[in-house]
Amino acid sequence: MPPLRRAPLLLALALACAYVPQGRAALFEDSEARRAILEMRQRVDALQQSGQRAGEDNAQLRRSLLDLQSQIDALKAEVAGLRGQNEQLGREVAELQRRQKDIAQGVDERLRQFEPVQVSIDGQQFQADPGEKRDFEAALARFREGRYADAQGLFATFLKQYPGSGYLPSARFWLGNAQYATRDYKEAVQTFRALLAAAPQHARAPEAMLSIANCQIELKEVRGARKTLEDLLHAYPQSEAAPAAKERLARLK
Repeated sequence: MPPLRRAPLLLALALACAYVPQGRAALFEDSEARRAILEMRQRVDALQQSGQRAGEDNAQLRRSLLDLQSQIDALKAEVAGLRGQNEQLGREVAELQRRQKDIAQGVDERLRQFEPVQVSIDGQQFQADPGEKRDFEAALARFREGRYADAQGLFATFLKQYPGSGYLPSARFWLGNAQYATRDYKEAVQTFRALLAAAPQHARAPEAMLSIANCQIELKEVRGARKTLEDLLHAYPQSEAAPAAKERLARLK
């Protein structure tokens, strides 16, 4: 027990002894007095020990509270760290998902570059590879730009590269026209005849036959031109090329 708390107890004990009546004080023997003092001291010591234990308990409680607070602070810090890690993981997962989506889209786009596409040209419908379609359209673009020599080379390459293409009749038709434009009449005749032999019912067949006649006229093959025009009128009387064939045939006669 702290000194300040012990002082009032000792003072009370002294006063109690001082106010004992003289008559009765004489009745106490020395042994009884010593026993009483010893009991009083034991009580005081017990109170002191009790106070010390209470103080120790309080100190222990304070240390326990401090330890608990430290643990709570540590847990808060750990939770905050875990929350930050979760947020970072969430961002990383979102980024991975975005990349996966981009990769999937890129793969789909690359696959589409190789998937056959539906083509409709000159009344014909067929499947063609994207590269095949691109090469044909590039050659046709050169022809329409008036770059006939370039178109002639591109169409000739196309025929060699895609011998089974659905574009073949149309490619031969435009190759023949490019050859005619560059005054390569004999080659043009061969190209148009190849078209007629492979696809006599093609939409461009009547025009191809008319073009053969024009090439023959340029080559001064009048008899051959006349025969070609007559064959055209016989094979394709209802075609758009028929009126032009009649006109040219009349002039040749």
